[in-house]
Amino acid sequence: MSTVRTATTGRIHSWDLSTGVDGPGTRFVLFVSGCPLRCLYCANPDTWHMRDGREATVDEVMREIEKYRAFITTAGGGVTVTGGEPLLQSAFTGEILRRCKEAGLHTALDTSGFLGARATDELLADTDLVLLDIKSFDVNTYRKLTGGELAPTLNFATRLDRLGVPMWIRYVLVPGWTDDLASVDALARFVSGLGAVERVDVLPFHKLGASKYEALDVPFPLQDTPGPAPALIESVRACFKEHGVPAF
Repeated sequence: MSTVRTATTGRIHSWDLSTGVDGPGTRFVLFVSGCPLRCLYCANPDTWHMRDGREATVDEVMREIEKYRAFITTAGGGVTVTGGEPLLQSAFTGEILRRCKEAGLHTALDTSGFLGARATDELLADTDLVLLDIKSFDVNTYRKLTGGELAPTLNFATRLDRLGVPMWIRYVLVPGWTDDLASVDALARFVSGLGAVERVDVLPFHKLGASKYEALDVPFPLQDTPGPAPALIESVRACFKEHGVPAF
């Protein structure tokens, strides 16, 4: 059994309300600060460093969530902890998930899985849904795209499946990077073997975060990369569907 670790304070970037993109229903989305990866298509470079966030207590976060309880529960939603990478602050994230669970709120964890080993069994027991970003199924592409290694994410996915934690897989489709259909097919085969996976969301690459790079005076690596064509998006979705995995 894992040791329970709690933290009453953490560093956060912001919070927001969203519908349809961060889990089921309308969600209170908490963006925590800090991320170990540097994905070339990252839309939130302003969440990379913990030092750029502000300190917040779990009580403060919960008070804010309570303001929207009626709204998010009526809309069939809940609370999603994202980032950055929420497992970089696993104790803080775990305490928020625990408090939300105790409050009867649906909980979701949006993670790359790169730091999945930091998620205790208790944290995952308080998580109703994991939004797992699998950036690429090719080891070399994953390393070039993120600066990290693929294996921890796959190990985490297997562990979630063993524990029976529901997953929505997220796959960002980037022309020239993650559009190789052989690699997509291999990922689809892997995902189809995980009974806890409920769906795959194929997310077309976009440049909505480009202005943030400009504000930070940081070059946007994929500035000249176009968004994927509709036909390519459908081909990738079809790849997952062929393996019996719902894809959207």
